[in-house]
Amino acid sequence: MSTFHLVSLGCPKNLVDSEVMLGLLQESGWQLKESAEDADVLIVNTCGFIQAAVEEAVDEILDLVKIKSEFPRKYVVVTGCMVQRYGQNLVAGLPEVDLFVGTEGEKDICSLLAEMQSGSLQNKVHLPELFLMDSKVPRILSTPFFRSSLKLTEGCNNRCSYCMIPSIRGKLRSRPIDDLVLEMQHLQKSGVKEISLIAQDLTAYGRDLGNGVTLPALLESLLAETDVPWIRLMYLYPSGVSDELLTLIRENRRILPYMDIPFQHVSDSVLRRMNRHYSSFDLCRFVERVRDAVPDIALRTTMMVGFPGETEEDVQQLLDFLREYRLDHVGLFAYTNEEGSASEFFEDQCPEEVKKERLDRAMRLQADISERKLQSYVGQTLPVLVEGLSRETDLLLEGRSQYQAPDIDGCVYINDGMAAPGEIVNVHITEAQIYDLVGAVVGQEGNNAG
Repeated sequence: MSTFHLVSLGCPKNLVDSEVMLGLLQESGWQLKESAEDADVLIVNTCGFIQAAVEEAVDEILDLVKIKSEFPRKYVVVTGCMVQRYGQNLVAGLPEVDLFVGTEGEKDICSLLAEMQSGSLQNKVHLPELFLMDSKVPRILSTPFFRSSLKLTEGCNNRCSYCMIPSIRGKLRSRPIDDLVLEMQHLQKSGVKEISLIAQDLTAYGRDLGNGVTLPALLESLLAETDVPWIRLMYLYPSGVSDELLTLIRENRRILPYMDIPFQHVSDSVLRRMNRHYSSFDLCRFVERVRDAVPDIALRTTMMVGFPGETEEDVQQLLDFLREYRLDHVGLFAYTNEEGSASEFFEDQCPEEVKKERLDRAMRLQADISERKLQSYVGQTLPVLVEGLSRETDLLLEGRSQYQAPDIDGCVYINDGMAAPGEIVNVHITEAQIYDLVGAVVGQEGNNAG
């Protein structure tokens, strides 16, 4: 029996790809090993979206190459976005790697590894035609048993000037509603209590299919044909959020009052250069419309500072927007040039020290806003999905409220009461920190069935 070790880097969409490879390999008789030293084949599923992710991937690859140098009979395999982005160019820079597989090649992983081990591999780099997973593809969850993601689409038709995703992942391809319902039913049977719906642009779901296939139509089917208690919406495009979608969220509490909607900026001139198809006015009205429709909704976004041509006036407009609209969660980062993107060649590139100063300013402001926002939960009782013992200390339990997405937002520390991982319990909030809440269990939530 051959053995393998798998490292998954990047976003939840990439993690689903890794889980598909896990399923395919184990179905074919491969055995997963926790330690790279104990495995025959060492696999890294990479992210290639931004330079920092590429650098992280290279560091991970070099760590595995070092292990291979000590155990020469091992193989190193690199898969995912970085391979799709750089292709044959990786061979010369990483000659110790035995096989490179692009994002569309996960379905072929078993046959490729067999060819590699037998010495019959024709090409070190495998970049096949576009692939769209379905519910029939085996998948083994690597997340805790009570939460997972459902990938609705592959690719993206938005052409943001700073983004390489369309060239890496290809054009938009949506999965049929019945297939997504079937996969969610599989996840439900395995005990999953929270499903995050993910895509490059969730609001684009179904545009390539037509015939009334839309995100609201999918949600109605998921609500009718599954019982998963929590459904979370991630990665929506601002102009794609319809009134129909907001009504569904308001009227169905299984769809959590939470949306992750990357704004990227609020200055009209910066948004135009980014090729984002909305204005500052649109974003202001959007936040007001969403909060009118779903008053308790938590809004998460990302904002980028230092984009080419950004002025001090643009930065001030962004800070003023944050002060006025007080979003619940804001991921802030500095722009970096991505090789091959349109914005790489834009004039008026911001110096690194300017980017850092602007980022520091925005982060200080948002930290204060976050702390004040969380204070509003003190005295409330919130449903919390328990994750298990705290990562900080085993004297506390840790979980997340409906307003906190896994891995990217804060958490709820439970300092009184007992609950098992995967249970949804009512927690009375007694304290707020900058990004986290503290409280005590006061009862079981009524929607634990799933």
